[in-house]
Amino acid sequence: MSRRKRFRSSFLFALLPLAISLAASGITATTLARMSVTQMSQIAPVIVRARCLANSTRWDAGDIWTFSTFAVEEIWKGSVSARITVRLLGGTAGNLTSTIDGIPRFRPGETVVLFLEPTSRGDLSVLSWQQGTFRVRLSPRGAQEIVTQDTASFSTFDSATRRFEVGGIHELPVDALHQQVRAAINAPPARRQP
Repeated sequence: MSRRKRFRSSFLFALLPLAISLAASGITATTLARMSVTQMSQIAPVIVRARCLANSTRWDAGDIWTFSTFAVEEIWKGSVSARITVRLLGGTAGNLTSTIDGIPRFRPGETVVLFLEPTSRGDLSVLSWQQGTFRVRLSPRGAQEIVTQDTASFSTFDSATRRFEVGGIHELPVDALHQQVRAAINAPPARRQP
């Protein structure tokens, strides 16, 4: 092997750890702090029950985004039009797929309750991603509609216990969730302790 080839190989081999560390520095983990229905109800400017109509994915400002269109069935808080678009980071565009833990995805035809906040682009996003997403379905006996929060199977950080725990609302009647939301919205603001 010539001296030049050995130098090039040694140089490239020496750069490998640097390249790996630079690539890894752009990787971030997803951590969601646990929020109660009361907290989300008070924070979210918009809460709706809606049916997913369609999804589209495209590049925007250097990232891949998924845009889900919903037909609003009920407005529980705030004011929105009969059709809304929800923007969430990630998705597939061409041959590239971007996946972020904790971000919900929706199927056309499914009904959900969403806690929403406006984005700087003029559309909406789900507050605290999976925590602000509740899937609506019929109970096992088909007697009533129930909701299950996406975080029922996703770890969130509980600041009280200082641990990551899986937890969330599981198979709660939709009416009971709606009552919790109304109670939180109508509750007087908590007083700050001096």
